[in-house]
Amino acid sequence: MESFGRDAAIPHEVVAGSAPFVVGPLVVGLLLTAMLVVAVWWGMRVRSREPGPPRPEDQPRLPETGAVHEISEMREPDEMPHDGSVLTPHELRSSGNMSTRRARDQKRRRWSRNSSGGFGSGGLGSH
Repeated sequence: MESFGRDAAIPHEVVAGSAPFVVGPLVVGLLLTAMLVVAVWWGMRVRSREPGPPRPEDQPRLPETGAVHEISEMREPDEMPHDGSVLTPHELRSSGNMSTRRARDQKRRRWSRNSSGGFGSGGLGSH
């Protein structure tokens, strides 16, 4: 019976030809490391040429009148003439094709009590 030494476990051809398998990954690893070092150096160089963060006096300020608040109001469309006349685009009161005005009734419309609240939301809706 033969002994299971190095000769039996690893053939001589594999051991003799293993130099490229060791040197190749080492060279690739060194190239990758060098590329990463150059990339970091290049990034630091580009970053140093960029302007710094804004100073406190460059920051925006509130107007002297204070903060601007949101105004919420109910709007309703302007009526179109019902006398058979046609409005041309330059006769419209707003820039679009539908102008609005402030509604007389500023009370918000609420959903009816038995309504689901939206189309397709799964409720029965109002019948």
